[in-house]
Amino acid sequence: MKFNVVLLAAMAAAGLVGCGADYKNGPSIPEGTTVTLALLETTDLHANVMSYNYYSLAEDTSLGMERTATLVAAARAETPNNVLLDDGDVIQGTLLGDLQAVTKPVTCGETMAVHKAMNAMKYDGGGFGNHEFNYGLQLLSQITNTDFGIPGVSKPAGNCGGPSFPLVLSNVTGVASGKPIVQPYSVLARTFSAVTPDGNKLDVKINIGIMSFVPPQILDWDQKNLAGKVAVTGVQEAAKQYVPELRSKGADLVVALSHGGLDPSTYSPKMENGSYHLTSTGIDALLIGHSHLIFPKGKETGAPALDPSFAAFPASAKIDAINGFVNGVPTVMAQSWGRRLGIIKMTLAYQGGKWVVQPAKTTVESRGFKYTDGVTNAKVDASIAPLVASEHAATIAYAKQPLGVATDFEMSAYFALVGDVSAIQLVNQAQLDYVKKFIASSTDATIASYKNIPVISCSAPFKAGRNGPSDFTDVAPGASPAAPVGLQVRNPGDLYLYSNNNLQAVKIKGSDLKAWLETAAKQFAQINPALSTEQDLVPSYGTIYNYDVFYAENNALTYQIDVTKPAGSRIVNLSYLGKAVADGDDFIVATNDYRAGGGGSVPGIDGSKTIIKSPDANQTVVSNYLTALGSGGNGKVTLASNGSARSWSFVKVATAGPVILRSAPGHLALARSSGISSITAEGGLDASGYAKYSVDLSK
Repeated sequence: MKFNVVLLAAMAAAGLVGCGADYKNGPSIPEGTTVTLALLETTDLHANVMSYNYYSLAEDTSLGMERTATLVAAARAETPNNVLLDDGDVIQGTLLGDLQAVTKPVTCGETMAVHKAMNAMKYDGGGFGNHEFNYGLQLLSQITNTDFGIPGVSKPAGNCGGPSFPLVLSNVTGVASGKPIVQPYSVLARTFSAVTPDGNKLDVKINIGIMSFVPPQILDWDQKNLAGKVAVTGVQEAAKQYVPELRSKGADLVVALSHGGLDPSTYSPKMENGSYHLTSTGIDALLIGHSHLIFPKGKETGAPALDPSFAAFPASAKIDAINGFVNGVPTVMAQSWGRRLGIIKMTLAYQGGKWVVQPAKTTVESRGFKYTDGVTNAKVDASIAPLVASEHAATIAYAKQPLGVATDFEMSAYFALVGDVSAIQLVNQAQLDYVKKFIASSTDATIASYKNIPVISCSAPFKAGRNGPSDFTDVAPGASPAAPVGLQVRNPGDLYLYSNNNLQAVKIKGSDLKAWLETAAKQFAQINPALSTEQDLVPSYGTIYNYDVFYAENNALTYQIDVTKPAGSRIVNLSYLGKAVADGDDFIVATNDYRAGGGGSVPGIDGSKTIIKSPDANQTVVSNYLTALGSGGNGKVTLASNGSARSWSFVKVATAGPVILRSAPGHLALARSSGISSITAEGGLDASGYAKYSVDLSK
């Protein structure tokens, strides 16, 4: 009988078996045979191959694929029937990625460091994220070894270095061709070990179909790279097209790799986080990302609490954030930077000639580095570092290159959410300087007409806890430009994280400015002054990149935030040059292309008000501004001129109980030396390793 099963399976694979029955797995599979398999997920790796922070030039044991590889090895040992999949945002996010894509781009004969690691870890398939498009289609075509079929985008001849596993992308097409720029799906044919009803083992073939989806907003966020070249379909429309095709091609399981979070509101093809709506398209499992969150809640001892956004969903949404199901579909999000491994363990039963998922035997886990005991981090997989040793060393050398300017103060974001602007003001000054000079020197009559309109700037504390207690901007002071601790190439990236953002400017009214500030102020919880129990001032750092802080020269713009009020009615005492801002007042705001184009859903800021589209990246603008300050050999960034102009404050209020701010531990002295008097004490750590600082809102 064993010989017959093997022979028939071989005949089926060769297409030699006749019609009239499903011979894909052989007719001798007993009814009720089961196979247990694991879908393993990484997402938002962002070029974090090593457990290392290139901005601080220090080891960081809380992240890195060299530790994720250890999680993968353990999960594979637990469930030998498995596939390892990635959900996108792979190539961008560290100085390593920038070096290999911009400063010294890899050639066709080379492979990016992150892809080297993924190949060594034997990924089975992968999708795309929005950040894959940051470096342009030309480079993306090369490093994925894919001809996109887009006029003007040509992959070098021959085979270029890239992933050794199939990449898929289901909702992006070429404008000229109308066809997908990458294969929209792939069927992974795997031979897994099954168990018959009588307990015997049997090798069977399981076909796993994978699809991938990116947010439609890539057309806004990377307009300079994508305009007129690609089109994006809504995730639900694309899934409804390709799920039936995958089934017709023999997929026993259909898995969606969706680079988007969970938004249960009414569906729109333009949704940034439309993953929720994929559950109605006939998929069997959902692997998600983009939000950098943990779903479901970690199972390890002392696992972080659920992000408040999950708890806020209505019961009708049927989102089970404890067990990992969305409308009954097993769903996982493995945080970011390689810090977790998503595991969906499923059992399929052979019933009526096909494999049927057994929901009662499906479990979901977002496994972190400390999953064994809640204390000990996963060890490094020693096989990864040698693969990227030269790239790692080159990135460190690149990060250390001097800019020729020093500081007399520490630029940090540990207390940016209570008013510290030491890591934000210089970014705003660089952006404002750029826009003012652009307008002053423009020969365009329309641009020139804006010369008498006040220019202000906004920037967010991008590195202020979103990715854990080690994810904070911290640029040390230096005594002189010649000193080793003077500012270096790594520092502008610490101050302004996103190298893909380009500077833009928008012309707005006072009413728009008020709405913009209200949107930013949503970052805070509503504080109840009468409550005696602990209240977290900032419950989630998931959208910290939307917390814009505004600045004007000579501190001409000031405003207050009343956190006792509900979101949407928190901004008070908004003034410019000592006069209350009227709804009809004109302003020009220096910002980035993400925000100017609608990123962050600021009312009225949707691309229609953009007046300047700079070819220069915000990070480059900051770097050039610093370099200009250092020209002549004696440049210095000072606290008085570049780090103490606080445009906003809280409306003072006394609270009956404690209010806390979660930040990196060990920085109480810095808060005091920076003049942040509202921080009064440092408490213990929460489950994620953040210190709980006491905040006195009456100060």
